[in-house]
Amino acid sequence: QVQVAESGGGLVLPGESLRLSCHCTLPGTTNIYGLGVGWYRQVSGGKRELVAEMAGWGDIEYADSVKGRFTISTDNRKNEVYLQMNNLKQDDTAVYFCKVHGAWGQGTQVTVSA
Repeated sequence: QVQVAESGGGLVLPGESLRLSCHCTLPGTTNIYGLGVGWYRQVSGGKRELVAEMAGWGDIEYADSVKGRFTISTDNRKNEVYLQMNNLKQDDTAVYFCKVHGAWGQGTQVTVSA
């Protein structure tokens, strides 16, 4: 069973950066190489939406609103997934969730406010 835990959220000013981390625990000696991973976000009362997704074969997709500002990456040896977020905007405020091979974490709050 895959378990996922996000960290790295916080309160930042517009224009600042944050890096979210997602640590995955997988059964046996399995690592995340070749698994689909992604970051999603949800505002209070809203739908969970895709932020960035990396398919198992490496293709990456970003939401239009974050292209050029956010970068998804992985460290397969550490079983971690990252989301580097630069030039944050108030509209980026949300709870950010990591998804690995269909398993979701509990989310981490990102608040961008002046």
